[in-house]
Amino acid sequence: MNKELPSARRRAVQILCSIAWCLMAAGPVFGFAALKPILINEGIYSEHCHFNDKDLESPETCVEQDLSLNFLFTVACMVTNISALPVGSILDSYGPQVTGIIGAVVIFIGSLFLKLGHLLTFMDAYLAGYTFLALGGPFVFISCFQLANSFPKNSGLILALLTGAFDSSSALFLVYRLVYTNVIEVPLSTFFTYFLAVPIFIFVCQVFVMPHDSYKTVGTLAKIAETAIDETGKPLNSDLLLPEDRNDESFIEPIYQPTITETTTLLMRSASSHRRESTISRASFASRASIKSVYEQEAEDKLFNSSGGVFGVMHGYTITEQLKSWWFILMALFTTIQMLRINYFVATIRSQEEYLYQSKETAIIVNHFFDAALPIGGLLSIPFIGLILDNLTTLTTLIILMVVSVTIGIMGILSWLPGTYFGIILMVLYRPFYYTAVSDFCAKVFGFETFGTVYGSIICFSGICNILQQVMDKVTHETFHMNPIPINSLLTALTIILGGILIQFVRVQERDLKRRNLELEAQEASIRGIPN
Repeated sequence: MNKELPSARRRAVQILCSIAWCLMAAGPVFGFAALKPILINEGIYSEHCHFNDKDLESPETCVEQDLSLNFLFTVACMVTNISALPVGSILDSYGPQVTGIIGAVVIFIGSLFLKLGHLLTFMDAYLAGYTFLALGGPFVFISCFQLANSFPKNSGLILALLTGAFDSSSALFLVYRLVYTNVIEVPLSTFFTYFLAVPIFIFVCQVFVMPHDSYKTVGTLAKIAETAIDETGKPLNSDLLLPEDRNDESFIEPIYQPTITETTTLLMRSASSHRRESTISRASFASRASIKSVYEQEAEDKLFNSSGGVFGVMHGYTITEQLKSWWFILMALFTTIQMLRINYFVATIRSQEEYLYQSKETAIIVNHFFDAALPIGGLLSIPFIGLILDNLTTLTTLIILMVVSVTIGIMGILSWLPGTYFGIILMVLYRPFYYTAVSDFCAKVFGFETFGTVYGSIICFSGICNILQQVMDKVTHETFHMNPIPINSLLTALTIILGGILIQFVRVQERDLKRRNLELEAQEASIRGIPN
């Protein structure tokens, strides 16, 4: 897919443009906690309320309005995740330029709905607008992700910049809220009038600046991120090259190895799998060495060891077999619970803290801390995520995920301010770590050829189940009278149950795989006449 590259200046401009629009449009909907106070102050959905003299000046007390506002975020999360597979299909079929243009148009429509929401009384323009913003984000992000190979030597740096831009995009509404509360009250319609410039900018860039064809497919990037082997079968680190390859002028050493992250894998999609293999081991890897470079074979051996033996366990199975396996089912269920917990917290953080501390002032302070911590946490966690996934086994990573998640759940039900802040810090670090760990799990267990389809299916299924967030929100309002402890306790309990089942399953499979691999190696050694 690598064609003759444009000039270095043009490629640099392409990267700068993509970073700029990712900062503004890739994922601003996840900054909902910062936007919600403005929506309340602007009277969005206040028509659902029937205020009496007592609560006339406190629209926050209206249950119907609060539920309607939270539903915006619920639907946005659903759409973002469900779009994983169709957006990837469009990218595969029509290329990054068409994908980016579609995203620009979708975001323009969403911004227009939000700008004219107070006039379009015949429909829920705010729900439509926020949904279109959520849908457009993945389109414009994945359209520029392939730019990671525009400068092969700096592919890791470009991936980090794009990832950072995506993680920081949730701060857009934080900046808006700071201006709104401290400088001037810019009405929602005025803000989105200005914001229309963003999709116009993306459209112009796609037509006149961005490449029509991908520099590299996302499936290839997934394999490179896991194995650190490029398309030619050589390692990214020149120190690992064999002597005969060190003078190869086609090799370009990158600054550092890219890592699969939440944002770089959100919408990866690839073709169906290759032939089935009965079991994966050092021996079975070696049997395929004839079609792999020595570097690829060594990389797979290292991944087999570093993963604790689960690397390759579902490689070669058909996509149907993979999706029916317990490896997929248990991870999909665990991911669903984690997604519900994270999104429920983002949508209801202020009301949760107000109930726990019986203080609006404390709830506002905690809310503001979370608004700032969310984009910062995504950036700070990137280097640590790579270190954990590169040096710990898959089983150990899953144990860390469950322990951290349970700790967050416990901190979320305590009326103890240091615990609340500690839980928030863990949450903003855990969010990108979790999605990255899931993508790493999928790549290692199911293989690179079906990676996008499997990972996209997990995220898509979790997105559909995210509708339960609205059910939990309504139960909290109407049954538990704003008490978040029962729902948070239930989600924490489900995390322990499903996480425990997943960990025990992987532990048993890991033990069985190691036993079978030792038996296979012993059989091969016996056939070759090598004593044990």
